[in-house]
Amino acid sequence: MTTPFPTSAPSRRSFLRLAGLAASLPLLGEGNLAWAALQQSTLKNKAPRRGLPTLPSGAVAINANENPLGPCSAALAAIYAAALTGGRYDANGGLDRLTQTIAKQTGLPADHIAIYAGSTEPLYYSVMAFTSPAHSYVTADPSFETGMFAAGAAGAKITRVPLNASYAHDIKAMVAADPTAGLIYICNPNNPTGTLTPREDIVWAADHKPRGSVLLVDEAYIHLCDAPSVLDLVAAGKDVIVLRTFSKVYGMAGIRCGMAIGRPDLLEKLQRFGMNFMPVTAVAAATASLNDADLVPARKKITADTRNQTFDWLRANDYKFIPSVSNCFMIDTGRNGKDVIAAMSARNVYIGRTWPIWPNSVRITVGTPQEMAKFQTAFAAVMQGTRSSAPPRPSAA
Repeated sequence: MTTPFPTSAPSRRSFLRLAGLAASLPLLGEGNLAWAALQQSTLKNKAPRRGLPTLPSGAVAINANENPLGPCSAALAAIYAAALTGGRYDANGGLDRLTQTIAKQTGLPADHIAIYAGSTEPLYYSVMAFTSPAHSYVTADPSFETGMFAAGAAGAKITRVPLNASYAHDIKAMVAADPTAGLIYICNPNNPTGTLTPREDIVWAADHKPRGSVLLVDEAYIHLCDAPSVLDLVAAGKDVIVLRTFSKVYGMAGIRCGMAIGRPDLLEKLQRFGMNFMPVTAVAAATASLNDADLVPARKKITADTRNQTFDWLRANDYKFIPSVSNCFMIDTGRNGKDVIAAMSARNVYIGRTWPIWPNSVRITVGTPQEMAKFQTAFAAVMQGTRSSAPPRPSAA
């Protein structure tokens, strides 16, 4: 029989060890993983130790699931105003206002919400809190990889469960994968496939998961589709933590703001691993974005229109892909995906990475209509084996 929440009462020695380990871990989020893959394909593994590569002029960067629209105008104005108070940690109570805004919009108490600089931190801390050598980490395959890095550092067993025939999480297989699981990670919509797992499956998982385990539901891309959230499971007191970010539909990947939403006792376990002050500019931009009622529906439509036009083109040209409801999708190239990535970069179009379970598939981010038109031209040429004159490689500086 498993012990509920095995890290709820660690010894001082074990807590200090885990806290020190968490502090030493590199927080590898989407940006790190996307650009590391780019560097490996274009710099032949001579990646810089710090920073990201500088792309050549006119490059199309559709590799990191970023939103090319950037912050909305209200967020930009809020950033400027907040910057004037940047000499103080939080002179005007911005973090409390953001928390109260989220609480009002979600219908949850403020103590169920923890704000972080993006959602990578709470993802890492959730894995560190609820996995261990005795309590495994269960994830879909393919899915977002970050949690596996944290689980490996925690010494936890990592169990990968392939997506089902409809490219959703195979929830029953994930729940049955390990009776001693500490954390089950569900990214919905999924990264990299952009596909949905039915809400009723996640509800089933919350009711049937191993005793003492936690469901970590990553809703980074939820605003890009019409699927319902599972925040009501948090409201019902379930062993569920929901992650949200402002990096996708809100266009704030470089500004860094996200959150973990869950019962206070669960969030407290995350906070043991780190809870730094938030940048006042990120807090202000996030609050302004939430108060812009037109932002989500407008950007969801823009993304969907561009994505669907790209899908129409792929179908017309008999390319195999997985239909998505998000801002990314997978194409089966029928050849080594890393070779396709390199060939695309030679045409100044930088696409996403591959996953070991599908080495012939590459992930594409939905960019602007102009960027996707350039992608189509380059992809058609690469798939037809046409040579190109390569632009300068990205700078490692």
